[in-house]
Amino acid sequence: MKANAQLQATVFVIFGGAGDLAWRKLIPALFDLFHVENLPEQFKIIIVDREEISEVKLRKHLKEGIDKFSKSDKNTIAEKWKLFEKHIAYLQGDFKSTKTYTLISKRCDEIEKAWNAKPNLIFYMATPPALFGEIPKYLNGAGLSKDRERSRIVVEKPIGHDLESTRALNRVLTDNFDESQIFRIDHYLGKETVQNILAFRFANPLFEPIWNRRYIDYVTITVAEQIGVEHRGNYYEHAGALRDMVQNHMMQLLCLIAMEPMVSFNAEEIRNKKIDVLHAIRPIQKEFVHEYVIRGQYARGWIEGKEVCGYREEDGVPPNSLTETFAALKLYVDNWRWQDVPFYLRTGKRLARHVSEVSIHFKAVPHQAFPPEATLEWHPSRLVISIQPEQGIVLLFQAKHPGPKMHLRLVGMGFDYAETFAVPTADAYDTLLWDVMINDPTLFMRADQVEAAWQILTPVLEMWSLAPPIDFPNYEAGSWGPEAAHRLLAKEGHNWPPSMELAHYNPAKICK
Repeated sequence: MKANAQLQATVFVIFGGAGDLAWRKLIPALFDLFHVENLPEQFKIIIVDREEISEVKLRKHLKEGIDKFSKSDKNTIAEKWKLFEKHIAYLQGDFKSTKTYTLISKRCDEIEKAWNAKPNLIFYMATPPALFGEIPKYLNGAGLSKDRERSRIVVEKPIGHDLESTRALNRVLTDNFDESQIFRIDHYLGKETVQNILAFRFANPLFEPIWNRRYIDYVTITVAEQIGVEHRGNYYEHAGALRDMVQNHMMQLLCLIAMEPMVSFNAEEIRNKKIDVLHAIRPIQKEFVHEYVIRGQYARGWIEGKEVCGYREEDGVPPNSLTETFAALKLYVDNWRWQDVPFYLRTGKRLARHVSEVSIHFKAVPHQAFPPEATLEWHPSRLVISIQPEQGIVLLFQAKHPGPKMHLRLVGMGFDYAETFAVPTADAYDTLLWDVMINDPTLFMRADQVEAAWQILTPVLEMWSLAPPIDFPNYEAGSWGPEAAHRLLAKEGHNWPPSMELAHYNPAKICK
């Protein structure tokens, strides 16, 4: 990253900045950037919220969040905070009042005069989604969006609830800001290992020749969480696993795995390649939704020796809820590279392990020349890209076990991110906020990407609304989801990566 002297003066305006997202993620991320001198010399953070709170009390609250979530050296936080807090200001106001935006505009003008420099204006909507379609109108009305080069708006997920609401939100955004000013954030894309997929695929000649239907049998993408919905019951009840994870995070991972090589490392070029993948995904016909998509809801169960409640017992969740906490899909990308190669996606709450990974399952050798007793533990080669909690890449392949007899077993060659680089991994928000500052939209979603993802899932959502599940809850907390998710692959002769491997997978151990 560049030194702070090379960055343009910047004002961050965080709507809802007294809330949980700013406390846990945004302010700690900005502090960590400041800590390593990756904020401009001239910067200001204006927290805008409805709450009646003094600036002193707000700063104390934000400091508690930094103490808990910052990745900076704990021994230096107190010293750096004294410098950082001077850049924080508070503005109380109603998000739907013209007066609030007049005050923001006035404050920005005062800052510009004091700095004798025209700053970038970054407006971050860390508010409930209902305000995403309101705040841009007021910003435009106050003239705060007119400078296309310096004014930017950041939109958190969820970006719409379905295709229709997404299109409506995108219309509001593009009516008041140019598309080049809009940064639709997906924090998953800020993770180092997710970005490393591009480097792995396109900076090395080894795998690209076999990255196609001739050599790859199928692909699995898993984003599993051990936690339940915690304090998000009210939100999750209106979202569910398909909306919360598949439509954004998992579709973006699929795009990175399946996209064609880009001509240059240009934001629009990369985003064009991603949209090509989404357009190539085979539509799911309504009458066949049950053959391509599985849903589930967790019941009571055991995780790491502790009994946990079922989804219907969570705070904010009705006792007869039909919201899915698990979703598994089979998708096909209809193009020359991937024709008839299935991509399996699964995500869920209260699963056996917290793990996010992509597994590329290669086809078996065309002729098995080894004696049967040599291949009792034989498995096709597989490439595992681990995103979290460990970050690394492992190639699993067959090798001869030492001894007089020919006996094959699965072994691994791996790259472990932490061990190789021996530096702390930046939080995803550090990376993404930096990119907003330098006006790089590579890792952000364009309007057409978001709408294309919703279009793929619309038939599923429509059928689910017409045919509610009759077997919820249908998997125990601490398991790997409903049995139907395993049958989804088994009928094609495929399987999810073995549970034991997911439970004990560690690239560093394999490397050693």
